[in-house]
Amino acid sequence: MKKVTIVIPTRNEEKHIKKCIDSILENDYPEKEIIVVDGMSSDRTREILKKYKDIKIIDNPEKITPIALNIGIENATGDYIMISGAHSTYSKNYISECIKRLDEGKCEIAGGKVITKPGNDTKKAIAISKVLSHPFGIGGARYRINPQKEMYVDTVAYGIYKREVFEKVGTFNPNLVRNQDIEMNLRIKNAGMRILLVPNAESYYYARDNFKSLFKNNFQNGLWVILSTKYAKKAFSLRHLVPLFFVLFLLSILFVYKISFLKSVYFSISALYLFLNIFFL
Repeated sequence: MKKVTIVIPTRNEEKHIKKCIDSILENDYPEKEIIVVDGMSSDRTREILKKYKDIKIIDNPEKITPIALNIGIENATGDYIMISGAHSTYSKNYISECIKRLDEGKCEIAGGKVITKPGNDTKKAIAISKVLSHPFGIGGARYRINPQKEMYVDTVAYGIYKREVFEKVGTFNPNLVRNQDIEMNLRIKNAGMRILLVPNAESYYYARDNFKSLFKNNFQNGLWVILSTKYAKKAFSLRHLVPLFFVLFLLSILFVYKISFLKSVYFSISALYLFLNIFFL
């Protein structure tokens, strides 16, 4: 049986890391190794990790996610490499179901759907998790909106890769502090390789539990969509610019408020957006 290496980049994840590791150890695929690449955590993350005998811990002094991923890939001994997340847990069949599709030759990367859980039991945290589970709130990420059928997609959250994927297209761009997966997926797609979404493999993502951290995370993701153009020829698709275009549209009131026709168009679109927000509550 072929081995899978699970790479987990982490930093200050004392709240979630134990649940993540335990769910991977409980997976029904027997041949696996776990590599945690830690960005010099200052909380109890290291203390928790050292209690496990069957995982490998490697330092990531740069504290940047793509560098952590590359360290994990370079040290992996598996035929397959899974990119995991410390904020998530996985169904017992996650690894086996994805590898089954890889072994059947259906794809080069396979990953399951993501079920978003609240970060805690407050109303605010529950509301955030619901927004991140709805098409109106999350956009075109198929893996987040409870798909029922297998399908080929542009991306999956926690993909299991055939090792030759990285041999063919390279590893993650170390200059991209955020959104390194977007740029990687575009390289994979351009190389003619297939990404398969496998709905009966489930992961459970624990969302941020307050608006401040949610805004900070989303702002940085959006910022790095633009900054990534400095480090990669093609770092995003047109759909990744839709939020930017919408924010610019909202700001355009500063220039169109004196022009009656344009002002009417502005308020009509804004009213439609407000209606959709209320409709999807």
